[in-house]
Amino acid sequence: VAIRGSGNVSSITDNGTGSYTINFTTAMSDTNYSALYSVSGVSGSVIVKGAVSGTYSTSAVQILCFVAGGADTDVPTVGVSIFR
Repeated sequence: VAIRGSGNVSSITDNGTGSYTINFTTAMSDTNYSALYSVSGVSGSVIVKGAVSGTYSTSAVQILCFVAGGADTDVPTVGVSIFR
């Protein structure tokens, strides 16, 4: 796991297959932000979503990548944009 662009990202935690936590350098003022996700370097349908039981806080957000209708999966590149 590597950070390619670090706009307010201090680190990324690899939680296991397809699960990552993006940690913010400066905390958000509240949790009223939107996190958008995209993937590249994969063939087939991969879905990225905020982990339902995971972190969505002022200091971090957790995401989960999985194959449509299937198992969690790692992907070469995940793009995350946070809007507040």
